[in-house]
Amino acid sequence: MTFLKSALAGSLALGICAMPALAQEDTIKVGVLHSLSGTMAISETTLKDTMLMLIDEQNKKGGVLGKKLEAVVVDPASDWPLFAEKARELLTVDKVDVMFGCWTSVSRKSVLPVIEELNGLLFYPVQYEGEESSKNVFYTGAAPNQQAIPAVDYYLEELGVEKFALLGTDYVYPRTTNNILESYLQQKGIAKEDIFVNYTPFGHSDWSKIVSDVVALGADGKKVGVISTINGDANIGFYKELAAAGISADDIPVVAFSVGEEELSGLDTTNLVGHLAAWNYFMSSDAPENAEFIKAWHAFIGDEKRVTNDPMEAHYIGFNMWVNAVEQAGTTEVDPVIDAMVGQKFPNLTGGEAEMLANHHLTKPVLIGEIQADGQFDIISQTDPVPGDAWTDFLPESAVLESDWAELKCGMYNTDTKTCVQLKSNY
Repeated sequence: MTFLKSALAGSLALGICAMPALAQEDTIKVGVLHSLSGTMAISETTLKDTMLMLIDEQNKKGGVLGKKLEAVVVDPASDWPLFAEKARELLTVDKVDVMFGCWTSVSRKSVLPVIEELNGLLFYPVQYEGEESSKNVFYTGAAPNQQAIPAVDYYLEELGVEKFALLGTDYVYPRTTNNILESYLQQKGIAKEDIFVNYTPFGHSDWSKIVSDVVALGADGKKVGVISTINGDANIGFYKELAAAGISADDIPVVAFSVGEEELSGLDTTNLVGHLAAWNYFMSSDAPENAEFIKAWHAFIGDEKRVTNDPMEAHYIGFNMWVNAVEQAGTTEVDPVIDAMVGQKFPNLTGGEAEMLANHHLTKPVLIGEIQADGQFDIISQTDPVPGDAWTDFLPESAVLESDWAELKCGMYNTDTKTCVQLKSNY
């Protein structure tokens, strides 16, 4: 799938999910809440396919608790309020036992009040801004200390970047992440005037002025680097404008947090070679577990050219942890499964092991990859597993907060006042 084929992919996906559900009453229902149309279909359709593969594989093993799993697929259509409606429908009408879904933080925050009200369970597979910890969510993507902060450190320590352009899509994930990064960079000695921040709407296409502003940032000869939290198909125009302006990765490197193998698939990557991405998994990871996963994916999807990516691995880990937690708890009831999830361990696809922490975040290695001409990534940096931090240490109001659903039974515990406070409302 390519950027330019996203609309077609969404249509095909809708055709798939319109097929009749399993004609079986006694099943465990798994809600799949991913956009199959709209601007985010380019990224989320593959995650729907991933969930169907994982469910199919588990059913071949005998299901869970002696029951088959049944996928209930809906299309929130990249419409953030519709995510909440579809989540409510999954929980109250379809009676799903668990949901796997969302990509953008605004979609997750749309869903959050619904699943907390109805005591549902969501596995969220994408890197995000942190500053959240819900009893009803397991965050299997990266927190800022597992992606954004290490990427900035790489720029500072390895590339000698002295000025930063923080470019993002205008919603909660880029704004909160960049707020953290601005604070972190200033603590690292980068002057406020050497940090350029810009936000654009979903689907933005005219990048000429913004790219000119980024180039102008380096007029004094200092090395400029771009931190990109641009999401969805807006990336097409951004990278094209960079190329049109004659900017290479040597001139102004870009490290992206939302561009992976799926987004690059099928594109002419000639002008993207050398630019970077920070994730916790790349398809090029040389591990036996990864080779096995890729083989299973190609067999299921029927296309040897289909790529794998980081959020797919997050669903793979989260799904298998959920299966093990259900078996351990002996039930799909939400509260016992939540208790059983903490401490779950499962092999990741880069050769290590993921562990679910009491703050409902995973331990994850941090990988920096360099875009190659074939749309794959050359892994140029990889860390040991890093524990996900729900509340950043680089904002004063968050540094005093702790999340612990095992002992404290609180996602927002103030270590100064020794009290549990309600999650900040920014839905």
